[in-house]
Amino acid sequence: MAENERIQLNVRITKETSLLLDEIVEYYQQGLKLGRIYKGDVLTDIIEKSHEVMNKQKRSFTKRF
Repeated sequence: MAENERIQLNVRITKETSLLLDEIVEYYQQGLKLGRIYKGDVLTDIIEKSHEVMNKQKRSFTKRF
């Protein structure tokens, strides 16, 4: 798959979750100073970081046994 190929996800989230996402986007906006930050970019970053953490946990779990 091409690096910049995108798909659209249509999901329903609670209003509270949407507000939390808005707060996170604002945090990214203030912290990165790269210009406009989009919700999709923030979600992508969160998912990629969570995936990295998951893989580290899986590796450490398999090393123990």
